[in-house]
Amino acid sequence: MNKLLLIAGLMFTISAGAAAPGCTSWPMNMAEVWMKNEKIVDIADIDEAKTESKLLAIEKHDKREYTQIYHFVFHDKNGNKYEVITQNDASAEECSLSDVNVFLISKSTDNH
Repeated sequence: MNKLLLIAGLMFTISAGAAAPGCTSWPMNMAEVWMKNEKIVDIADIDEAKTESKLLAIEKHDKREYTQIYHFVFHDKNGNKYEVITQNDASAEECSLSDVNVFLISKSTDNH
């Protein structure tokens, strides 16, 4: 229990001390390209209007550089859902300070 509180407090401290530079589009676009290259889903089949994104964590390295962790949920036009986590470095001036690491978390079909 104490470890859980320590981790939660640490994450809050990191999040509270770092202002997000607002770079959702770079990791989102790179995740789409990665899924296409891995033959998971074609970019043309993704329903962009349904794409969900959430900044999970941000760590400030210095006055200008941050590491960002995003959770994206992509929906295709056939009712499939793809969840990915991305990690990349960014700044207020440049969203693409690093490559984007992409991790496919799940692929599922919406049946409703």
